[in-house]
Amino acid sequence: MVDGRADRVAQVYRHSDGYPGSVLRDLAQLKELLDATRAERGPGYTAATFAFLDKLSTVGLYLDGDPERTIDTAQPADLLELSNMEHLDQPLFLLGHGVEDPADGIHGDEEYLYVVELPTTNAFDEPTEWTVKVSGHSAFPRRDGPTDEAFERANWQFHGSLKDALTDLVRDEAVVKQNPKSYLYDLVLEGLK
Repeated sequence: MVDGRADRVAQVYRHSDGYPGSVLRDLAQLKELLDATRAERGPGYTAATFAFLDKLSTVGLYLDGDPERTIDTAQPADLLELSNMEHLDQPLFLLGHGVEDPADGIHGDEEYLYVVELPTTNAFDEPTEWTVKVSGHSAFPRRDGPTDEAFERANWQFHGSLKDALTDLVRDEAVVKQNPKSYLYDLVLEGLK
């Protein structure tokens, strides 16, 4: 996520479910929430909220009654109680996301890259449209190439509004998606001047 200034970039790594349909729907939900609450504060805050909401969405797996993974919770703070997690092996809500230094490039096993351009606004401005770029599937340097140049060398299959990306790519993905396996991706949020 970027705002057009080199010093205002937040790069998030999410380990799974990186298909455009999933990521774009998550971004649309995030934007709707931030617009309704007027809580957009630039790339760093937006990236943190994106990761938080995604982690929060996995907590339900640990409250469903399955004895191998259920956490005994009466209140949210119980999720942090170590005695409630002794039986868990690497719970999803503690893994699967990272904040990366954009100068270091990407992790290397991503299959999609995304850039989200956030217009610079203050909390009292009317919400504006986010612009997104979505790479082609593995259309950038990965483990076998210069991962620090991935965003510069990526072939972008889409560049436009988030709304148009949802219409164009999510529809197309439903047609061409062959394997429901989760994919890795990197997301950069940018704020615009």
